Amino acid sequence: MCLAAPARVVSVSGQTAVVDYDGVQTNARLETLSEPLSPGDYVLVHAGFAIQRMSAEDGEATLRLFDELAASLSSPPTGP
Repeated sequence: MCLAAPARVVSVSGQTAVVDYDGVQTNARLETLSEPLSPGDYVLVHAGFAIQRMSAEDGEATLRLFDELAASLSSPPTGP
């Protein structure tokens, strides 16, 4: 199974963007996108390629869901 993760664009230089994953920055290739990006935009990144631009609202909401998922995985199970 593969997973694309949302990231915030920090900067763009040619066909490469620096993207931020909650404080961790890395490069993402932009050849798969047809629209230009600007710092502050959100993208889905898979295997080092930005595959889809996201609205800021969708990007932030998805990151909150990832945070909730991570918190639930680190919590001890409850119930009988």
